[in-house]
Amino acid sequence: MNIANFSQMLSFIKPELAVSVTILVVVVFDLIFNKNKKIIPYIALLGIVVTGYYVIQQYALSGTAFPTSGKYGMVTVDAFASFFKMIVLIATLCIVIFSYYSDEIIKTQGRLGEYYTLIFGMVLGMFVMISASDLILIYLSMELMSLSSYVLAGFTKLRTRNSEAALKYLIYGAISSGLMLFGISLVYGMTGTTNLYQLNAALQGADVNLYTVGFALILIFAGIGYKISAAPFHFWTPDVYEGAPISITAYLSVASKAAGFALLMRFLKTTFVTYVDPHGSWQLFNIFDWQTLLILISVLTMTLGNFAALWQDNLKRMLAYSSIAHAGYMLLGVLVLTNKGVSAVMFYFFVYLIMNLGAFFVVMIIANKIGSENIDDYDGLGYSSPFLGVTFGIFLVSLTGLPPTAGFIGKLNLFVALLDKQMVVVAVIAVINSVVSLYYYIRVLKHMFLTKRDEKISIPVPMPAFLFILVMATTTIFFGIYFTPITSWAQNAAAILHF
Repeated sequence: MNIANFSQMLSFIKPELAVSVTILVVVVFDLIFNKNKKIIPYIALLGIVVTGYYVIQQYALSGTAFPTSGKYGMVTVDAFASFFKMIVLIATLCIVIFSYYSDEIIKTQGRLGEYYTLIFGMVLGMFVMISASDLILIYLSMELMSLSSYVLAGFTKLRTRNSEAALKYLIYGAISSGLMLFGISLVYGMTGTTNLYQLNAALQGADVNLYTVGFALILIFAGIGYKISAAPFHFWTPDVYEGAPISITAYLSVASKAAGFALLMRFLKTTFVTYVDPHGSWQLFNIFDWQTLLILISVLTMTLGNFAALWQDNLKRMLAYSSIAHAGYMLLGVLVLTNKGVSAVMFYFFVYLIMNLGAFFVVMIIANKIGSENIDDYDGLGYSSPFLGVTFGIFLVSLTGLPPTAGFIGKLNLFVALLDKQMVVVAVIAVINSVVSLYYYIRVLKHMFLTKRDEKISIPVPMPAFLFILVMATTTIFFGIYFTPITSWAQNAAAILHF
């Protein structure tokens, strides 16, 4: 490999290099400004802006880099990857704002450098995972992301549940990681390659045992399913979401899940699709029935998530089960195996980022004041703090999927993709699940607006936090009415996904 080729390949990983440089700068400034770490969040913001610039630059690129053998590389850069990297960056930007107002993070001010180093460690892992087209690189990127998130889950150490969350996360993560690595080793043993593009040809041409292949693919899916909180790989989610700092819970619910779904869709299309017909439907070779598996996982995930959320009294735990249910909804767009389904998932992620992070931010502002995340402690807050009550109501209505919010358009796109493939029964099950979710979301609003409180508690909202919540709530309504730009962006990126 000559210098010119190496330089060209480095241009494919400019965003990852920018994140790596940001990590180094944060560490250096953390050592230099040992007593005053207020500059570190601003370095993080600058790193996000620079990285975002390179991600936007890559939107027009399409190709692979760092080949192991043959013409196909370990890293794929395309508009699909750029879309999900922007989702991760926007979520990271929001988390920097979260952390500035989080009492939990403020109490660990002395370790702020470590906190942002771990955040960007997660970003680097997610970026590589989104672009990875080799099973070994996929595994390494998942481990990089996971190791950072394990520490962040128990970062504050303010309560016993923080350490409990980190330990449970680590144990479940180690098990899923081991299962995935075993599956990868089986695939390599049968085909002699770990590159997704080469696997496509190898699995079609090789005389492999279908039962062994099926077993290996289920093991690999277990690792991915753990990242997206799909049942039955979701058991870590409620405990970790409840025990982790609210800012990290919000981050895991969006960014980590986005990277997992990007990986799942790239893995399916690159490895198993033979061609895409003019209508955008994927034609998979007949070696494993992915559609049936995804239907079962999707229905199980949304049903378990919604019904488990009905019984929760802790708001973070309720939103954790809600997050599991939303993973089930997003799998609806994957299981149809079409470009339209992929674009529906991408649009849903964009609006899910807004409404879910908005909801978590309101929960954090309230928890800072009342010191509780229990739903019963929200009694009367809709009247004593009307701004928080109304905006929280908007986010919850959008999470339910009711008009005129962006959440309605997101779910509508998923249902349309299902109906286009005549999957009426699955669509009906999804609609019933949405109706079930309405109960536990409305239950929160009932406590806020219809239940009186003995003492009136007014929750002050700093002006920057007020503007952040207002922007998120307004955007949730705006994209429920005018959604064409995001839809077009998602459709164009979905069509360019390599295979």
